[in-house]
Amino acid sequence: MPGYIFQMKYSHRFFLITLFLTVFFSPIHAEEIRLGGLLLDNSISRQGHEFASRISQYWREVPDSSGKNLVVKEIIVPQAGTLLSVIYDNKVVYQTYMGRRQVPIDEKVQQAIMLVLDAVANASIESRSPDLAGDEW
Repeated sequence: MPGYIFQMKYSHRFFLITLFLTVFFSPIHAEEIRLGGLLLDNSISRQGHEFASRISQYWREVPDSSGKNLVVKEIIVPQAGTLLSVIYDNKVVYQTYMGRRQVPIDEKVQQAIMLVLDAVANASIESRSPDLAGDEW
């Protein structure tokens, strides 16, 4: 019986050492997780949140947006409502004033998404042609 307990003690250690070596020294085959562009909603008002929600529906389907972020930023303007800005690649692409009253925003969303698509297209063209500098010299 003591020989059997002795074998159990060392077989348990052998098992733990083998498990440790296989887990820590085996090659890891991790797949890269690719995220599309993110939409950051920095809006304040109800209209701003609705605007950001509608733009996000379009932004999910934009090609070549991986690694790029779209920011919807809203600033309160006293006695005028809010200033809503759409920022792509650290550049303001679209700005509009939202009054205090609830108005339909479908037209503003369409204008904003068209300008964002234009900015995405221009960014992809600029990245593919490295011979042009920012000042085109």
